[in-house]
Amino acid sequence: MSRNGDVQEVTEVVETSFGGSAMSRQDRLAELRSRMASIPARGDGQVVSSIPVEAAVGVTGDRADKAGILPVPAGIAELLPQGGLVRGTVVSVSGAASLLVGLVASVTASGGHVAVVGKPQLGVLAAYEMGAQLERLAFVPDPGPDPVEVAAVLLDGMDLVILGLAGASVPPSRARAVVARARSKGSTLVVTDGHWDGVEVRLEAQVNGYGGFGCGRALGRGRLESLSLAVRARGRSFQPRTTRLDICSAAGRVEWKPALEVGAAQVVAAAQVVAL
Repeated sequence: MSRNGDVQEVTEVVETSFGGSAMSRQDRLAELRSRMASIPARGDGQVVSSIPVEAAVGVTGDRADKAGILPVPAGIAELLPQGGLVRGTVVSVSGAASLLVGLVASVTASGGHVAVVGKPQLGVLAAYEMGAQLERLAFVPDPGPDPVEVAAVLLDGMDLVILGLAGASVPPSRARAVVARARSKGSTLVVTDGHWDGVEVRLEAQVNGYGGFGCGRALGRGRLESLSLAVRARGRSFQPRTTRLDICSAAGRVEWKPALEVGAAQVVAAAQVVAL
């Protein structure tokens, strides 16, 4: 079976096993581990994409693969020392959901596989419009009482796992064990909506404005054409960095574009918005 077929099969198992099945938790996890083990190593198979990756995400799949880096939307790459998310690390994302959607689109468009655990409200249509390849995306909307364990299992076969913690705080000892697993598997874990000790990078995004609603007497009479985000990155190995990005529609898809001519005053204003 092809890797796409295997991932589709695992997606179905995940959705059924954790969606109210009578199987015990241990049996469900054992079944999931068995299916994940049957998937060929990452990188097998041909990547087919109808949307130009470089236009959609700003980082090519070849560059990301050679550097051991997962691609991120254009503009976000400049905030990160390695130009993307380092494989084998844990990253925290907070604020506007567009940032998570952009990560899903970037990784799947470049040929990677993504699992989303405990985030049923994540916008699939928005991800598709940003260039996501939906056949490379698995959802576990209701992971049951232990979403951390489900995410840890999925690290075996996915390039990126997004974990919604629903406000929970993960004990440091448990967090260290999952970090070690991510490192050994070469996968990246993104955590959101909770507290996780020991993350390598923290990304925070806040809506900084909208475009297309008109001005003056026409204010509010137009259509939403763009969304402006203030994004801040913090990490162990670098000083906090902030930028402003525009998410806008172009040629039938949604693209991330660094805001033009961002002056010092605008950067300070963006940082203040993120700090709110």
